[in-house]
Amino acid sequence: MATQSSRSAARLMLSPTVILLLVWMIVPLAMTLWFSLKRYNLLYPDRTGFNDFGNYTRFVLSPAFGGAVVNTLILVVGVLVITVVLGILIALLIDQPIWGQGIVRILVISPFFIMPPVAALIWKNMFMNPTNGLFAEAAKLLGMAPIDFLGQAPLASIILIVAWQWLPFATLILLTALQSLSSEELEAAEMDGAGAIQRFWYIMLPHLARAITVVVLIQTIFLLGIFGEILVTTNGGPGTASTTLPYLIYKEALLDFDVGTAAAGGVVAVILANIVAFFLMRAIGKNLDA
Repeated sequence: MATQSSRSAARLMLSPTVILLLVWMIVPLAMTLWFSLKRYNLLYPDRTGFNDFGNYTRFVLSPAFGGAVVNTLILVVGVLVITVVLGILIALLIDQPIWGQGIVRILVISPFFIMPPVAALIWKNMFMNPTNGLFAEAAKLLGMAPIDFLGQAPLASIILIVAWQWLPFATLILLTALQSLSSEELEAAEMDGAGAIQRFWYIMLPHLARAITVVVLIQTIFLLGIFGEILVTTNGGPGTASTTLPYLIYKEALLDFDVGTAAAGGVVAVILANIVAFFLMRAIGKNLDA
């Protein structure tokens, strides 16, 4: 009886927080769905009315939609490949007993504490500037012509910037998993004649599988919404070369002032993100059951 009353008291105390979270999530979603069904342009506030699914049709059939979806997928996959591969290599490196190990770890995680727009501006002006950036100066020293990275390879440049930001997160997760590996297992494999590559491939990598799936899932959720880096570096250009779904929605809402189409784009983006998350969760579930 006491247990039942304590559970009721716990639910009662938690209910305000749960209600607040539900309102916080449901109200914006409901408003987005409402505006997605209306003809609502900020330039013509008097020309409103229900548009059924016309906003969805306009957004999905727009010339920039297909390219935005492809660019979003390329961005996510590119950043994941770089952060997972380099994260494993850096985790293996700083897991070794080296001098100044604590300082090295602080330097490795430092990019994660820089705000995304600030990091993008640093890369844009200090590294990738074709006139006086560090990459341009290095090219001049080597007798080569400087490259306008953001103009000639905008999407690849954004992938590099975002990967630099998310590399510390992947490294920390993978390093934690690596340190949980039994040293006795590695020593036994070494005594049996297994080389460094064999120990990594058959012992370390399978042990890191769960950590890798966690990194992929969490990063994918956040990478699908990357926006600030694109806004302060390329503005989705040249043309639509670096336009992703979040930036396309921003363009519809705040550059074209079409709130209805932008809301429909937001709903489409949420649906696509949930589809991706569903398949990722299934893949992770299979990995955890194995």
